[in-house]
Amino acid sequence: MEPIGVLPLDKPAGMTSHDCVFRLRRLFQTKKVGHTGTLDPEVTGVLPICLGRATKLARFITDEGKRYAAEVTIGFATTTEDAHGEIVRETPVELESITEEAIADILSALTGEIEQTPPYYSAVKVNGKKLYEYARKGIEVERPTRIVRIDRLERTSDLVFEDGLCRFRLDIACGKGTYIRTLAVEIGERLGYAAHMSDLRRTGSGAIAETDTVTLETLESYETVEERMQHVLPIEHVIQKWPRLTVDAATAQRVLNGAKLTSIPVEFELFTVYNEEDVPLALYRRLPEEQVARVEVMLQID
Repeated sequence: MEPIGVLPLDKPAGMTSHDCVFRLRRLFQTKKVGHTGTLDPEVTGVLPICLGRATKLARFITDEGKRYAAEVTIGFATTTEDAHGEIVRETPVELESITEEAIADILSALTGEIEQTPPYYSAVKVNGKKLYEYARKGIEVERPTRIVRIDRLERTSDLVFEDGLCRFRLDIACGKGTYIRTLAVEIGERLGYAAHMSDLRRTGSGAIAETDTVTLETLESYETVEERMQHVLPIEHVIQKWPRLTVDAATAQRVLNGAKLTSIPVEFELFTVYNEEDVPLALYRRLPEEQVARVEVMLQID
């Protein structure tokens, strides 16, 4: 039987998202494995991995909100905006020259919709090439500025002053496309110092929390695919927070046949359709400026 569902992987440091997919194809004995957005190799934490027909949902899971635990270090900046790049600017911090009140004001100002310019060492494409490809060749190009959403930005540790640096940790909830590295740099700039992101762990992705995750080591300790499947979340768990529409038996049959739906509630754009037995049937999207919605993904194949 084909494995179906979403594996809440705790990605280890030192592996790319694709590395994880390659390993999981072997562990679950299937080629139908897909990740839900890349995490930098040194970033750890929640990486939802779709198995079987759940891979059709990967792009929608990728678009969901994320949660991070990050450490910001004030005092020097790097080429990559994290701890793994070359130091490009140093601004020593004097003991207690940064106050908790100043940081609180900046975090408040950066909550909501803000503009971000992606770092040079990122996968954002300009003229068909990824920014990090230009960066590795020393080529400067104009980077696109975009709007991102920060829902939560709170300091979770004391300020630590040491060796001309100031460090503190943050709890961050944000929307798709937010660069936490760039956020750390922005915080430093508003304080008047160079800064970088010195540590990052993703603690949540959509409906999947850190407590749901399983490590590669645990999965590899099992002898069978069936044992590993105990850690795979059903599709119903992953989509539980998405907008939903419950339909009667006749409409449910039309949904299973892939029919368009009419008279969609005005607040619905992308939504799941359930039958009266609370079984998810399909993911639908409203057509622009119409009261009609079409199938994006079938969730039931029987």
